Amino acid sequence: MKTILGIDLGTSSIKAMLLDIDNGVLDVAAQSYTVSIPHANYAEQAPEMWWDAAVTIFKKLKEQHGEAFDSIAAVGFSGQMHGLVITDEHGIPLRPAIIWLDQRSEKQLEEMNQKLRLEEMAQIFHNRAFTGFAFPSLLWVKENEPDIFRKTYKLLHPKDYIRLKMTGNFGTDTSDASASLAFDVGKRDWAWDILKRFELPESIFPACHEATEIAGYITEECAKETGLRAGIPVIYGSGDQPAQSIGNGAVREGLIISNIGTGGQISTYSKKDVYDSGLRTHTFCHSIDKAYTVYGAALCSGMSLNWLKNKVLHIKDYKLMSNMAGEIDSGSDGLIYLPYLSGERTPHMNPKARGMFFGLQLRHDNRHIIRSVMEGVTFSLKDSLQIFDEIGIKGNRIIASGGGASSDVWLQIQADIFEKEVHVSCVKEQACLGACIMAGAGTGIFGSIQEACNRYITFDSKVYYPNMSKMVKYRTSYEIYQELYSRTKDLFEAEVGK
Repeated sequence: MKTILGIDLGTSSIKAMLLDIDNGVLDVAAQSYTVSIPHANYAEQAPEMWWDAAVTIFKKLKEQHGEAFDSIAAVGFSGQMHGLVITDEHGIPLRPAIIWLDQRSEKQLEEMNQKLRLEEMAQIFHNRAFTGFAFPSLLWVKENEPDIFRKTYKLLHPKDYIRLKMTGNFGTDTSDASASLAFDVGKRDWAWDILKRFELPESIFPACHEATEIAGYITEECAKETGLRAGIPVIYGSGDQPAQSIGNGAVREGLIISNIGTGGQISTYSKKDVYDSGLRTHTFCHSIDKAYTVYGAALCSGMSLNWLKNKVLHIKDYKLMSNMAGEIDSGSDGLIYLPYLSGERTPHMNPKARGMFFGLQLRHDNRHIIRSVMEGVTFSLKDSLQIFDEIGIKGNRIIASGGGASSDVWLQIQADIFEKEVHVSCVKEQACLGACIMAGAGTGIFGSIQEACNRYITFDSKVYYPNMSKMVKYRTSYEIYQELYSRTKDLFEAEVGK
């Protein structure tokens, strides 16, 4: 028996998959945790908390699958993107990680926008400056926590810290680094001239490698703590978005992923370095083929439904919510939801955007509210598809993943709003599988990424096709949805400024 361990460090949990080379996915273990909000607009997590959770699931897998765990031949990674981990020379975090949900760095964004022209950002970063990205977060630390900044030995991204604990080696990969806003995406290297302009020492930026390169080997110390065998090769791994695209089999052009997790993404693989000149979407380095991933990001997708479930309706079961939404016709009887609970990225790139329900009437009940949230989140992702069309990215097939792929109602909503057929992968933890596939390809277990995708990825026989009458209704709702933001954005600015 030979197995691969794929680790996905998410925002709300860490998961680890054991992939049996011959028989496919053996098991997935998970451990949840929370986001710390110590002040308004802050979002942090302790890296040590991630590691404790990782050790817990490793021990669980070893206890339940001893032979398979002892047969691990390679380890791969996927991780939440954009976050900033600051360590000393011993790899000890100097402060909690500032993660992608954080919005504290608005002042630093202003500084970046003053020093960098939009055309320069487009050419080098391929992305607009936004709160929660590692670069503006680092500038915040430099200004507000100078003692910590002076002690900084290396900055890492979240999954890099877990890999450091396992191998003892510092480093990152091009996909995560390109999502930091400190990276020259076209050159696949740190944007050294820009970093110098902001008086950031080169030494704190780790060596950057491709995702499938071997980063090191499981140390004796890690082996004692986790039960993993010392000497197992560990690859650099990638950010969760490219890892998920591999786990969905979207490793060629023409396939589009709709992922509705905590946040939401519409993404696709591009062999060419393509980006939106208006910087409404993101272009980052892909984890394979030295290619690129183009995607639009929404901040509060599954989180919107979670907010509604736990803080408003106090409903315990997502399946019940899906069933309730299914009792209401498309369009939610005129109720429209804007999912901007923590600002928004694509297409507005506005941290001051705010959510709303529009069109409430006495006839509306919990069922309408639930369905309108599902529809509003899907409208926010359709914004990205529109931009893809504008920059020449085509695709008629959507691969749905994340929590939004577990609801028949939501899958049909996606088909009707996107006006494309929607397919669902039979593998439910695509980022973990992507991490496994990268590890196998990087260590020679697989001949190629495509070979592994063909071996392990299958799709549900049920395909969700768009319904013409519902498509027409949603086109009208979508126009109103877009108009709502343009007519109220000035009010958001006034409200936030109080």
